[in-house]
Amino acid sequence: MDALSFLPMRRLLELLRSGQLGVLELTEHYLARIARLNDGPNGLNAVAELSEDVHEQAIRLDSRRELRTLPLFGLPILLKDSIDAAGLHTTGGSLALADNLVTRDAPVTAALRRAGAVLTGKTNMTEFAGYTSLRMPNGFSSRGGQVRHAYDRRRDPSGSSTGSAVALSAGLCAAALGTDTCFSTVACAAENGVAGLKPPPGTFSCAGILPLSPTFDAVGLLARDLDDALLLYAALRGEPPKPAAPLPVRGLRIAVNTFGSERMPPELAALCRTLLQALAADGARVAPIEQAHAPQMETIFQYEFRPALENYLRAAPCRVKTLRDLVEFYEADPARMPYGIDDLRAALDGASGPDAPPYLAALAHCKACRTQVRAQLKDFDLCVMTGMTDILHYAGLPSLSLPLGTAADGTPRGVILYGADERRLYAAAAAVSTYCAPVPPPRL
Repeated sequence: MDALSFLPMRRLLELLRSGQLGVLELTEHYLARIARLNDGPNGLNAVAELSEDVHEQAIRLDSRRELRTLPLFGLPILLKDSIDAAGLHTTGGSLALADNLVTRDAPVTAALRRAGAVLTGKTNMTEFAGYTSLRMPNGFSSRGGQVRHAYDRRRDPSGSSTGSAVALSAGLCAAALGTDTCFSTVACAAENGVAGLKPPPGTFSCAGILPLSPTFDAVGLLARDLDDALLLYAALRGEPPKPAAPLPVRGLRIAVNTFGSERMPPELAALCRTLLQALAADGARVAPIEQAHAPQMETIFQYEFRPALENYLRAAPCRVKTLRDLVEFYEADPARMPYGIDDLRAALDGASGPDAPPYLAALAHCKACRTQVRAQLKDFDLCVMTGMTDILHYAGLPSLSLPLGTAADGTPRGVILYGADERRLYAAAAAVSTYCAPVPPPRL
């Protein structure tokens, strides 16, 4: 097992700052691993593109000792192919945007550079964050092909920050950025044995990021564990690193959202039961609640996608400038997207404008629901999701996923947590994480 590939960021920073490990040495280590594992018939296909100046970035950081105090000094980090980085393409996984070679960093990318990270390159993703067709598999894109799970190539790698989660899972980077509109980061993390963090939408600017729905879009963080995710979070915010101090387990107030729990895979359900029983045995107070799925979220997607996308495309150096251009690109040759473009066509034909009654009604429902959900959670430190409900995203709540353990076949499982208060959520999650079984790296 290649231990260096799976060290947490905190340990890598110790080695880099002390000089026991060079930035160029670490960067070349990950590049060699990408070259060995990413391509070929059985490759992971997680990395879409590498930065041409990646060696220059590393050499610059090695040469300047005064930079060693930067919060992400020398850490090679990959970006989802929807986040702008100067000198790299931003395609959202689409062949239609293959010419979108951007010249400016998104604000979140600029924050990574200021924090001392090495921007290694871009990861493949589910095309347009999954808003292409419901028939399209997670991790598939017309530009990049199919991303494969590091533990089992036959397993669903989840979406849409698929390449970022798989790359981290496989030890191809120290951390990765994704985006999260509705599970795109936290579900990917849960299915790939890493930690995922979705701060509340609006925490980070989504300028320079291909959008899906501005109401719900957020930058997503992928790291080895919760402490690493919070280190990355603080660095992007320009704040000192601050690990969450775990709340005492005795008296911890845990809600369990049981909506849709009958559809939970049996092995994940068993792991969650074991976790909750152990927490309750040590004094945590566990109570069921029900927070249902919100179908109005799809209406908001449908009405927001076109104006948000076209706002991005107007300033982008690509030929496609409108949603109509995009739809016509696919329809000119249906083989370009074998799973169809139902969602894109619906956004083009079925969304009449920002004053449309269905859209305004959905926004009003969302606002009322947010108040209701937060009131229901105010007496809890966190909520455990045990079914399939998008309510945490619909309500604009912070969420995260923790590696929970492995199934009988050795593939990882994770637990998704959310809460009304961000600080309480992270402190409670830090306590819960001590009850989660370790997830070994994949055998690659």
